[in-house]
This record gives sequence, C-alpha cells and structure tokens, in this order.
Amino acid sequence: MTHVLVVDDEAAVRFALTELLLDRGHDVTDVASGEAALPYLADVDVVVTDLMMPGMGGLELLREVRRRAPGVPVIVLTARGSERTAVEAMRAGAEDYLTKPFDVDEVALAVLRAAEAAQLRRDVARAAAERASGRSLIGDGPAMRGLLARIERLAPRDITVLVRGETGTGKELVATLLHALGPRARGPLVRFNCAAIPGDLADAELFGHTKGAFTGAIEARAGYVERAHGGTLVLDEVGELPLAIQAKLLRAVQGGEVQTVGGGPMKKVDVRIVACTHRDLREEARAGRFREDLYFRLAVVELEVPALRDRREDIPALARAFAARYGAKWGVDVRLSDALVDALARRAWPGNVRELENAIARLVAESDGGELAADVLVPFDRGELSAPTPAAPVDPARAALPFRERVAAFERALVTEAVAAAGGNRAEAARRLGLSRVTLLDRMKRLGIA
Repeated sequence: MTHVLVVDDEAAVRFALTELLLDRGHDVTDVASGEAALPYLADVDVVVTDLMMPGMGGLELLREVRRRAPGVPVIVLTARGSERTAVEAMRAGAEDYLTKPFDVDEVALAVLRAAEAAQLRRDVARAAAERASGRSLIGDGPAMRGLLARIERLAPRDITVLVRGETGTGKELVATLLHALGPRARGPLVRFNCAAIPGDLADAELFGHTKGAFTGAIEARAGYVERAHGGTLVLDEVGELPLAIQAKLLRAVQGGEVQTVGGGPMKKVDVRIVACTHRDLREEARAGRFREDLYFRLAVVELEVPALRDRREDIPALARAFAARYGAKWGVDVRLSDALVDALARRAWPGNVRELENAIARLVAESDGGELAADVLVPFDRGELSAPTPAAPVDPARAALPFRERVAAFERALVTEAVAAAGGNRAEAARRLGLSRVTLLDRMKRLGIA
C-alpha cells in the first residue's frame, strides 16, 4: 500500500485528493502547510503538494524532501497558467506536475507512476548493493519493506547508524547495504567483531599499535579504525566492548581521532561507523555496562532488523532462495514442495534466518535431487528444527468485513498491541513499529485509539 502525503492550504482540495486516493487503495495523510508536512517525510512514499501556499511554499518543501528523503517522489499542483513555475519545480527534482482543476484519473495515474518509478530506482540500487556484497536481503513483507525503505533513505546520508536485532537476523547484511548504497561505497568496508577478541587485544586490534608496544609487537600496525579511513567501519556486537575501550572509541566517533597502543601522535580518521548489537544498549547504559555518551553517539539513527517470527510471510522466498543457492553450490537439482514450504513457514525459528538457512543447507546436502516433500523434516524433528507454531484461529466476524474495514481492524490491533507492549510509551511503540511518533499519533487518532 502506497502512503501518500497531500499538502495543500485549501481544505476542499485536500478533502478531494484524500477521498480519491483512499478509494484507489492508498494510505493518505493530509496537512495544510509545508511546515506541517516536514515531520511526515520519513514515513511516506509519495508527496503531492500545491506550489503556492502561505509560509513554506511547494518549491521550498520540494527542496526539503530532496534533502531529508531523497528517494521520495514529489508531484506538484499548480494553477492553470502557472506552468513556468511547474517547470522550475521539475528542474528542482519534482517527479511530475498537474494543473488545477485536476482530473481524478490523471491524479491517480500520476501517483501510481511516481510510486512505481521510485520502486524501480530502489530495486536497481538494491540490486547493485547486493552484487557488491554478494548476498541478498530477501523479503517482501511489510516489515522488510519498511526496513529496506529506511536503509535506502539513510544510506546516502553518511550518518552513524546502530543496527539492532536478535542473533541470526542479518544485521551484518544491513550494514553492508548501508555502505554499498552510500557515498563511501568505493571506500573500504572494514568489519571488527567486538565479541571475538579479548579486551586486552581488542584495544590494539581496533586502534593499532606501535613497534614494541607489547610482547610480540615486532612492528607497527594500523588498527581497524584507521584501515577504514574513507569508508565504513562495521562494529559487530559493539555491546561486548569493555568500558575502557569504549572511552577510546568515543573519541574516534566524536572527534575523528585515534591513538595507537604504545603512544604516538593522534591520527585523524574519516570513517562512517555502523554498529551492530543483539543487546538493548539503552538498558546496558542504565545498568552501567555501556557508556551512555557512546550509546547516544552510535544511535544517531537506530534500525531494528525484525526477527523471522515477525516476518513469517518471507519464509517461503527465503527457503527457496537458500535451496537454489546450495543446490547450485553442490550440483543438486532440488525443489521444495509447497507442503514442505508451508511446514517450514509454521515453525518458530528462534535462530532466525541463520537457523533457517542451516536447515535448508542440510536438507539439500542430504538430498538426491528432485522435489522435496514435507516428510523430509521428520528426521529433523528430534530437536534439530524448531517446533511448529500453531496457525492463528480465524475470526469469522472479522473475515466477513469488507476489505478496507479488515485492514483498519488489523492496523488497529497492531497499534494497540505495540502500545501495550511498550507499557503505554507511544514513542517506544512507534520505534517498534518502525514509524515516527507523529505518524503513530496520527494513525491512532484516525483509528479511534485513545
């Protein structure tokens, strides 16, 4: 569903556009000014804006969209006879322009074209990034679409990002995409696993050391931070770093400076940092196990990678992609039956995508080829695979509702559940849903949630 932001100071125009776009199956937010539109830019797919408005006009809003959300297409509305202004907007980056009074079918077609063009651009960029990383971020469900949209929006902005998620969800691939889609794509991508090296060695590995700094340091060596100069440093499991090293990392993040173990002059480094963790660093900071000042420096923007149980609709595509990958690797022509895919989709997968991938690899490795039926899972059910998750019961009353009412009911339940899980904290609920707080409040109002 395309989320369209309608911006016009005339209430009648906003009402007409909103009703038209809702009838065409879009999600719509409407505001009366350019200033009021700014908080929504991070959460919309298309912006439709009038050019001539009091305060922030359409051209200024267009420039803000290009700065804050460069992947979001903008369609401008202009009065008949003002085509010259519309041409100026096109030169400034507008996707299309329409003249008032507008034809309803023309508006609907323009929004559809803009959304499709933006999706095509995202697909091309994503394909290029996946070629560069050698892996694919598979999934077309709501959770993954939201994550991919945020990755594509944040990558070009060279901002520090904290990637959170359970073990096995694919945090390292998200970090790779942020690098490959960003302005440092031609620079080095350097990974440092903070959990793999003991604290006394992590200092020297991360920041480098001088010759003779410790026993075995027979020559000077640049650290991971310095090696990432001009590119991206990915800090896997950053929550495992000892507090003493966190202080040095803070200096590198905050001032762009590092000092090697053993002394020597401070060195300037130009590095984008993407930190990954399965821990809640906010709670770790409250408990004194992680520096609060470092947390705020790393979490300029947070990305949450959803657990596989929260995007169960992506399991069929993942399973088939893994089967194709390992089949090609080992020369086995194997296919997964629909019954097998359905059985896989109903399992819990506490180890997330990594566990699913390992399970498919084992199935393919033990196969002679051909189509695999659901009964191939029987030998794995002795603890190697997670137990099935029972299907949710169907509510007959909800099933009888019209489509739009069912969607609204589902959305209402989703928002209510998130707010309850967050203990009534709406900012936290918005973060869990991947929305801004303003968007969440707007939807709660529209859905009649107190």
